[in-house]
Amino acid sequence: MKRILTTALLLVMFVASYAQFEKGKKYVGAYTTGLGLSYSSGDKLRFSLGAEGGYFIADNFMVKANAGYEHTRHADDFSFGLGGRYYFQQNGIFLGAGGEYVHHDPSNNDVLIPVEVGYAFFLNRYVTIQPALYYKMSINDFSDGSTVGLKIGLGFYF
Repeated sequence: MKRILTTALLLVMFVASYAQFEKGKKYVGAYTTGLGLSYSSGDKLRFSLGAEGGYFIADNFMVKANAGYEHTRHADDFSFGLGGRYYFQQNGIFLGAGGEYVHHDPSNNDVLIPVEVGYAFFLNRYVTIQPALYYKMSINDFSDGSTVGLKIGLGFYF
């Protein structure tokens, strides 16, 4: 009996998660890197907040836009970006990539190429917690401008 219930529960979870990644669905989310969860050689400590929204143009493939704020010891940065995510339908794991424009100050701006891998953990049919590992490669200053970190997000699929 225990095996039948476990199998039924896994089947329900699979069907529920797949339904959220269908063509035509929309996504809205917010994320933070938190204190000490992002690192670059230029600044040891970073804290960022961001918002993103997306639209599934095909099953399991979402295009998205994001805007963010990042605080370092030396400056406050604002970023805007476009990208995409591919969701593996069986388990909620996603891969993402895109491009970001970062405004540091009037004389110092940058373009980043972010890559991420994460997991969409559904709390209910619509709300998710999304931990993700990311790497943002800087075009202007590869060694000091590139960052690696962990972000935690809260997403809403509708």
